[in-house]
Amino acid sequence: MLSQLPIGVFDSGLGGISVLREIHRLLPAEDLIYVADSGHAPYGGKEPDYIRHRSQRVAEFLLGQGAKVLVVACNTATVHAVEFLRATLPIPVVGIEPAVKPAAHLTQTGVIGVLATQQTVNSPRLHRLIKEHAGHVEVITQACPGLVEHVEAGDFSSEDLMQLLKHYTLPLLEAGADVLVLGCTHYPFLSDAIHVVTHGRMTVLETSTPVTHQLMRVLDKHALRRGSAAEGDVRFYSSREDEQHFISMQTLWRNHINLALLPAPYG
Repeated sequence: MLSQLPIGVFDSGLGGISVLREIHRLLPAEDLIYVADSGHAPYGGKEPDYIRHRSQRVAEFLLGQGAKVLVVACNTATVHAVEFLRATLPIPVVGIEPAVKPAAHLTQTGVIGVLATQQTVNSPRLHRLIKEHAGHVEVITQACPGLVEHVEAGDFSSEDLMQLLKHYTLPLLEAGADVLVLGCTHYPFLSDAIHVVTHGRMTVLETSTPVTHQLMRVLDKHALRRGSAAEGDVRFYSSREDEQHFISMQTLWRNHINLALLPAPYG
């Protein structure tokens, strides 16, 4: 039965584990396969054609593993590759978008901030999202070079990281932003550090729960939700192989994992 097949989830690196955790929490019976394309991270500084190429390669691997649905747990890959993947893959594809719409409803000051990669900040897709759902408020977008690398290295609290976060967030506070949208799946792992540097003066929004709810709707629409009382299996692959990477991934998952190297030609 198709419903017994796994769900494929991928990100440019470790950030998508924030989405994977929520999928596993809300859909515990589903088998999940997660690919961290950390050997090619970060996507945020890469050209769009490169991002589409890597997304296609990872998607091909997950299809080969029997994935019934693909979740693109990466804002940058969603921006540049999700429409291409939907047009070329024989399975449903779920993307992820910054929580601009709820932020626009939530703000009391009329100013919201969006932290994202340079590619996401520059993307027409984000600008359309802002125009459609936040035209009545001021939206300040902030590209954040370096944050993904800190998360990939397992650094969530160093002085260098805190200074970088101050550099990106304090101007938003000074401009009156009271809601902060985390427009990259790596950034939720920095929520505690963001709370410290902003002294809790901004409501922080991320998108792991909304994207999981969308996944649930897609599964139900296509009769693909797995009916089982048993907990599903979660498998991990990466295009990068080193001990610190494994430690970081296991720390973010908050449980033991078995990590396999993404095989050629997909890695």
